[in-house]
Amino acid sequence: MKLIFEKSKSSRGCAILPPCDVPDVPISPGFAREKPPAFPCVDENEISRHYSALAKRSFGLNDGFYPLGSCTMKYNPKVNEEIARLPGFADLHPLQPPHTVQGCKEILDIAARCLQEISGMDAMTFQPAAGAHGELTGLLLFKKYHQSRGEGRNKIIIPDSAHGTNPATAAMAGFEVVNIASGPDGCVDLAALKAAVGPDTAGLMLTNPNTLGLFDPNILEITAVVHEAGGLNYYDGANLNAIMGIVRPGDMGFDAVHLNLHKSFSTPHGGGGPGSGAVGCKKDLVPFMPLDGTSLGGADSPLSIGRVRSFNGNFLVVVRAAAYLLSLGKEGIPEAARNAVLNANYLMEKLRPKMPPAYDGPCMHEFVISLEKLKASRGVSALDMAKALQDKGMHPPTIYFPLIVHEALMVEPTETESKETLDAAAEAFLSLYEEAEKNPESLRSAPKTAAIGRPDDVRAARQPVVKYG
Repeated sequence: MKLIFEKSKSSRGCAILPPCDVPDVPISPGFAREKPPAFPCVDENEISRHYSALAKRSFGLNDGFYPLGSCTMKYNPKVNEEIARLPGFADLHPLQPPHTVQGCKEILDIAARCLQEISGMDAMTFQPAAGAHGELTGLLLFKKYHQSRGEGRNKIIIPDSAHGTNPATAAMAGFEVVNIASGPDGCVDLAALKAAVGPDTAGLMLTNPNTLGLFDPNILEITAVVHEAGGLNYYDGANLNAIMGIVRPGDMGFDAVHLNLHKSFSTPHGGGGPGSGAVGCKKDLVPFMPLDGTSLGGADSPLSIGRVRSFNGNFLVVVRAAAYLLSLGKEGIPEAARNAVLNANYLMEKLRPKMPPAYDGPCMHEFVISLEKLKASRGVSALDMAKALQDKGMHPPTIYFPLIVHEALMVEPTETESKETLDAAAEAFLSLYEEAEKNPESLRSAPKTAAIGRPDDVRAARQPVVKYG
């Protein structure tokens, strides 16, 4: 397929924008371009066809099953999109006079109250733009808290099953990362944790359920160990979809949490956004929360870590979340979590005869399969399986994560998929496994029907081409 720049003809064009209704203002010579930008010259008809063709080459939730583990790529009700597009929300400017934005402030307050109740936290900020940004905000709260007490704690403990952003975030916040191994059950090794904590422990970063889809049975003891050492507990909320409305991070002993509104609370995501990593905290950390600094109002503390983003982050993501929370209510939120857990366990048991989970026991919202034995016996890898699943009309699951499982496939069905979809997915997985045993080359040469086959991943990473010409 040609790039739109390759379709460009100097004589072509279209009038999409109305004439400018404000006077032209000359640009200072130091800021002016030496030559016009190299925009493609195409007519409106060609633009429409080009982007329609691109859409047909991509795969989204509307195209089929999308079991991308730890990302919660679930169906999001379209009514929430309609609400976010209402002019009073979509046309909002953050510097409007306060009396003109009180309705929008009420949306923020409603969302904050709901999420505080779900997470067990005492305050909430919507400034962080995504999950990793929320992690950074939470650890900056930890840092300022310890500094205010005159304590030079500089180590963050992170299990080896953590999301990859956790150690990166801790390092960015200026902490030293202490990695602890998981136990044979896939959960935190209590002995390793107790050996790791000390007077220099600033805190623990933990995902629960973890990236294996397991709820740690020792969670209260884990957080108590860190608190007894003088540290704080940070909850990575990427997997909240499994427990929302049922058990609260604040009741587990966590002091701060980020919530991925774009995963658990109704914003379609992927392709770079939009996102929201709302951060909640307990009362001891409230004085350090980010400055508000907007026309929407809010108290600002002199102990604040300052702003982590302009205004109130991605406001329309919060609008979607508020609509979702109010429509589901106190009964619907836990029902969604229970259905997510039910669907994951149902699919896991369907696959167990040929593709057992890496760790025994019931899972939460996702589970992890290892194809290590299949690779050793037939030379078929997790990547081969993922590519072949595209030929079955479904998006592949996450592969090679978490790193503690070799040849990993991480599967998350979410609560919005039907039994019929899960049955069809199980049939696809099992039929490909049987095909791999009989004819492994057919998987190694997959996909055969996708728009893109097997790109050179190493070359793409080392020699990326990100612009035309």
